[in-house]
Parts: sequence; structure tokens; C-alpha cells
Amino acid sequence: MIARAVLLIVLLLVGIAPASAQQSGGPIREIIIEGSHRIEQSTVRSYLLVREGDPFDSERIDRSLKSLFATGLFADISIDRQAQALVIRLVENPIINRIAFEGNQRVEDEVLETEVQLRPRVVFTRTKVQEDLQRILDVYKVRGRFAASVVPKVIRLEQNRVDLVFEIDEGELTKVENIRFVGNRAMDDSDLREVIRTKEAIWYRFFTSDDTYDPDRLAFDRELLRRHYLSEGYADFRVRSVVAELTPERDSFFITFTLDEGQRYKFGTFDISSELRGLDGDTLRGLVEFEEGDWYDSDLVDEVVDKLTDEVGNLGFAFVDIRPQIDRDRENRTINLNFRINEGPRVFVERIDITGNVRTIDKVIRREFRLVEGDAFNSAKLRRSQQRIRNLGYFSNVEVEHGPGSAPDKAVVSVNVEERSTGSLSVGAGFSTDAGVIGEFSLRERNLLGRGQELGLSVSIGAKKNQVDLAFTEPYFLDREVRAGVDIFRRSSDLQASRSHDFTETGGGVRFGYPLSENLSQTLRYQFRASEIENVQVRASNLIRAQEGTRYVSEVSQILLYDQRDSRISPTDGYFVRLGSDLAGLGGDVAYLRNTASSGYFLPVADEWVLSTRGRVGYIVGLGEDVEIADRYFLGGSTLRGFEAAGVGPRDKSTNDALGGEWVYNGTVELGFPVGLPNEFGIRARMFTDFGSAGGVSPSNANVLDPGSLRLSVGAGLGWSSPLGPIAIDFGSPILEEDEDRDELIRINFGTRF
Repeated sequence: MIARAVLLIVLLLVGIAPASAQQSGGPIREIIIEGSHRIEQSTVRSYLLVREGDPFDSERIDRSLKSLFATGLFADISIDRQAQALVIRLVENPIINRIAFEGNQRVEDEVLETEVQLRPRVVFTRTKVQEDLQRILDVYKVRGRFAASVVPKVIRLEQNRVDLVFEIDEGELTKVENIRFVGNRAMDDSDLREVIRTKEAIWYRFFTSDDTYDPDRLAFDRELLRRHYLSEGYADFRVRSVVAELTPERDSFFITFTLDEGQRYKFGTFDISSELRGLDGDTLRGLVEFEEGDWYDSDLVDEVVDKLTDEVGNLGFAFVDIRPQIDRDRENRTINLNFRINEGPRVFVERIDITGNVRTIDKVIRREFRLVEGDAFNSAKLRRSQQRIRNLGYFSNVEVEHGPGSAPDKAVVSVNVEERSTGSLSVGAGFSTDAGVIGEFSLRERNLLGRGQELGLSVSIGAKKNQVDLAFTEPYFLDREVRAGVDIFRRSSDLQASRSHDFTETGGGVRFGYPLSENLSQTLRYQFRASEIENVQVRASNLIRAQEGTRYVSEVSQILLYDQRDSRISPTDGYFVRLGSDLAGLGGDVAYLRNTASSGYFLPVADEWVLSTRGRVGYIVGLGEDVEIADRYFLGGSTLRGFEAAGVGPRDKSTNDALGGEWVYNGTVELGFPVGLPNEFGIRARMFTDFGSAGGVSPSNANVLDPGSLRLSVGAGLGWSSPLGPIAIDFGSPILEEDEDRDELIRINFGTRF
């Protein structure tokens, strides 16, 4: 037993001795560094936690090893003990000589260079390469290419340098193959797919990127769905989740929206209460457009708040805060509203900051504001200012925000814009019933030199019509809200088929337009032109032959326009009234007074169904002389479908030449509606009835047919807002007509741009 105990003690002493020696074993007499060619030895020593004279402490040596690895300067490190010396062997990471990208066709090198962190003359590390690889993949994911792959390739050079090449396989665009909705009972999937911006991939969507996966667009889709349901009365609606599943092939996504519609509400009682002295809320009830029992619509509530804010401001109350207080009656499914008008904080605009405009000068943006520095802050005017800046068409995005100023009663308005291209060069071809085959060239700049000025040149060459127009517009003439412009033109028309002659106009003019109120504007114009009737046929009417030759017209005009349409291009709601007068005779060869009034009314009768009515009346009278044919009204074609251009009105009995009328009236009742195709097709149908008449020729002539009777036509048509230009086809059939009228069953217009 004693012998075995002694042996155990000896073994323990033998095992403990090496460990004890490793922890102490005398001090480190020398630190030897091998392999440091580019990096100074003093730099290496600065990362060590041991020095000469320190004991051989394994823990501190291990921490020194980790400290050196953490620098990223070395590919390999080893630390060994040789007698009383500590030997550190290093393999330095190479230096990057050049970074290149191969295989990238959809993303420019400059874009990728801004994303990667590695640069030439920087130390190469595999960790940083992997980080940059992921950044490149993120760039492609944002562009809808989730199938992209990147392989880093290292080319070793002399002097421990490397070339780093990212070999990129961009892959195909990752499309959205299917969009599903879960939890929707009141609305069909097809209706909701029209609401959101993201679309399913279909062959005809080659002009849009909405069918590629974009997580930011999905966040916007959530908001679009919320707004849509709130406008339909579903006040409890929420999007529970949006899940995007990538297929194993990484070439498409399946997107699922999980919805909670909640119940649908109607408007209950509403009230307008005012805390402002001298203001009775009941006097403002006429501004509320909805009635008790109507389906709840959050858009209507917002419109009422805007109208109340504007009206109260007009009454002299500069600082107001209007908040709709909602009382939701879940049992009766009604929402009671109280628009509470309180005195808002007395806040003034301290300054307006504008950012993002590289080309457009600040003045162009600032003059669109309905607020200036020092004004009382008004949220309605701020929204109107934002809309006016967007209406310029110079910017792809406009964000207007406000924040606290240098004092509690001051606010700073910040405007951030993203500029878009405002110049266009287009060459086109087309066909119209009036002009035949058309070739067109146009050059236009809508923001000349960033000053908001517009310069345009257009040339049209057709089988029956030729036209050259040069126009320049200064929107703020003499720093006032006056649109001043200069026009130069030359137009020629082949009218042999309807009037047995050709007609040419050459001239120019100046114009000034200015607002009288937010929706009322006036335009004044002076124009001088030379008009020539030429190539008159031998068989032409005597009234036309008598006017052959050139005459000079000096004309002053004015147009008064009141416009309440929601859009001037494709209106769906609102109305306009236009009154125009032309006076010729202040110089020139002819004298007349022409007055023309036109109006239109647009009413949405259902979702995407718009009923519109448009009308025009006009009368021209000669001042001391007869009205010439070039100044009369001609009716037909686009103004009275179902009849040719100039197919209605006074005619010569012998030659059947159209002579035009000294008075005219015409109108249209039209219903526009979708055809059942997706909205991005841009195809809409219409049914219409056109009516009108023209008459009056001086001097009276027994050889003139001038019944002046009502003409009426009905028809239908299709319009396509194609990516290559608008295309329209109308089929019209006369119901009321005269024997001498000229009919036109089909009317086609289309144009292209390339």
C-alpha cells in the first residue's frame, strides 16, 4: 500500500510539473516576429499583450493571438515557444490591386462600386469579400432579381497583391406568379388585385415593372388596401400579414395577403361644433356632402376637413385645428361624427427649405407656394402648395413636411423633390380620318435651364395637313403669376374633297394668361396671320372663287375659363365653363367679332363609369363687311361623329362645297366605362350621342342650301392609351340628317412614338 501511494505521488508530480512550467518557466527573454514584410514589427508588437520580461502566460498569449487576427491584416498566425523566446510567424493578407465586375449588364459598374466596401490599395480579407458579395446580391434583389448569384475570383499577383473579380450571373427577373387574398368576403380577389400596385406576371406586362417582386411596394400595397376599405365603409379593416414565398427555383414569388375586413359602417349623425368666438358651426353644415345613412367613406371625411379649414380661414380665423371625433356604434354599425373646430396653436412659417433640386432653381418651386415666410401656418394651404409643385411635372416625387422652428411659435417647412427628365424628342407616325397618314417630329423642353420656361418645336407632315409650330412660354412673366408666350406657326390643309381649295396660314402671336382666383383664369392673345385660299378648282362655288387669294388678319382674343375638373387630361368629376371672344379689324384686311362659349360636366355614376356632357355655341358677325369662309364655323368629324369633317352646314347647291356657318351649336352626351380587361391595358369603351347644327351665310344667296336643322347621331367607340400613343376608333350613325349631309361611319385616330 505504501509503495502504491508513493508511485501515485510521483505520477502527480510529473503531470503537474509541465503545466507549472508552462505558466511560468522563467520570463520571456526575446520576442521574434517572422513574416512581417509590409507591416512594421512595432505595429505587430502593439497588439501583443505580453512583453520581454513577462512570464510565459498561456492565457495572455492566446489573447494576443486573437488580437492579431482581429486586425484583419493577416491570413495566418502562429505563436510558438523556443527555449526562452516567443516566436510569432505571420502570413500577411494581400493588398487589393484592382476590383472588377463581370457579367453585370443590368447594373452599371459605378452603382456596384458605390455599394462594395473594399477598394484598391486596401487589405484583402475573405470576411470583407463575403460582406461585399451580400451587398451586391442586395442590389439585385432591390431590382427584382432574386436568382442572381455572385462568385468572387481572386487573381494573385507579385508583391503580395491580388485582383478581385466579382463574377455575376444576374439571372432572370423574379416575377410575381400569384397574388392571393385570405379573409376577404365582401370583395373579390380580382377587385383587390386592381387596388394594389403589385401585379401578377402576364405576357402583356412587358412595359411595366409592377410584376416584379419589391418588398417596398408591398408595404405601399398594405396602405392602398387600407385606404380602399376605409373608403368603402370598413372602418375596422386591417391587414394581418403579407407573406411572400420564393419558389425553390428562385424565379418567382407567391404573395398572400391575410385580411380582416371587419363590419361595414354607415354614416350616423354628424355635427360641427366650434370653440372659436364668433363662429357658429351650424353655418358650415352645407360643406358636408354626405348624409346620414350613406356608407361611411374616410375620403369624404378628409374632404370635409379640408373644406372646413379653407372656409374658416377665409372667414379670418388664421389658426384653427379641426379634428373629426368618431363615435363608432358597433351594434347599429354606424359612425357618428363631430367636426370639432378649435383654436390651433399660433404658429408662423419661419422658413421654407428646399432640397433635391439639382437643376431646377429654388425660385421655380418657391413661387408655387401658397405660404411664404412669416405667414400663419395653414395645413390646407400647405397641401395645396404640394399639389401645385406636383402639377409642374418637373419632379417624380414631391414631399412637403413641417417641423418645429427656432421657437415654439415657429415652424420650418421642408420640401424634398426628385427631378425627372423634362425634355422630349419624339418622331412619330400616325393616321387620322381628317389628315390621312401623318409624320411628326417634335422637340420640347418644359423646364428650360431649370427656370420653368417651356420651349417647343413641332412639325407634322401629312397627306392632307402640314403644320409647323414654334412656341415659347414664360410662366411667371416679370415675376408675377402671368403666363406669357410667343407663338410662330405655318399650317396648310388640303380641303379639295370638301371645299374645292387648299388653305394656308402663316403667322405669329403673343399671349398672356393669369389667374383671377384658384379656379378662374383669363388669357389674352394677339395674333397676326396671313391666310391664303389657293388652288381653287374650276368647278368650285362662286362664293369660294370670289375669296381666292391672300388676306391679312389682325386679331385680339380673350378666353375666360372656370375649371373645377379633377383632371384636365382625363376628367372623371367636376365641370368647366369657357367663354371666348375674337375681335379682328385693328389693322389687317378683315373685321369681325366672334364669340364662342363651351362647357362640360363630368359625373362618376359608378366605379370607373363616367357620364359626361359637353356643349358649344358660337356666333360670328362681320364688322362692316361679310364674314369670309376661312373664319366661319365648320361642323362634323370629331365635333359631330357620324358626319364627315365639314359634313354639316350650309352648302352650294351646284357644287356641294361646304361653305361653313356664321353660327354653330353642338353637344355630346357620353358614357365611358371599362371593358372588363385589366386597367393596365388602358382600354375603355364609350357610348355617345352627338347633336348640333351650323348655319348662316352672308350675303344671302339663293344658290346656298342652309336648312339649319338639328342633326343627331348615336354611336360607340373604343379608346386605347397604348404605350406607343393614343388610339381611338368611333362608330357613328346619323339619326337626324339632311340629304346634302356627308356621313362618316367609322372615325379612326392613332399615333406612335419611337
